[in-house]
Amino acid sequence: MAGVGSEKVFENDKVIVWNFVLAPGEETPVHTHTLSYMWYAIEGAPLHIFDENGGDLGIFDVPTGAIYSLKCENGYLEVLSEIGKGAKVPATHKARNEGSKPYREVLVEYKEQCA
Repeated sequence: MAGVGSEKVFENDKVIVWNFVLAPGEETPVHTHTLSYMWYAIEGAPLHIFDENGGDLGIFDVPTGAIYSLKCENGYLEVLSEIGKGAKVPATHKARNEGSKPYREVLVEYKEQCA
């Protein structure tokens, strides 16, 4: 994993676009989001989220076709989209695919720094 995705596919002065794939049982390294972003779940899965110390933050079920918008502020990510609206997680975390199929998403970061 490079940054917040598996592969950076595009970047300009406004956005960074990432492809992100997580195999069943695979876990991301601990990473920090510094930009607000949105993502589209190409193939959903239940994602188990952990804080930077391995503390269990619960399972976030991401359905296929879902679109999420997250605001990065004061070290936290807040879900702005209807699915999961109001949920907050630390900007520094890791995730594990708890599903039986690969999880796939396209993630778009907005180049406005997290407050």
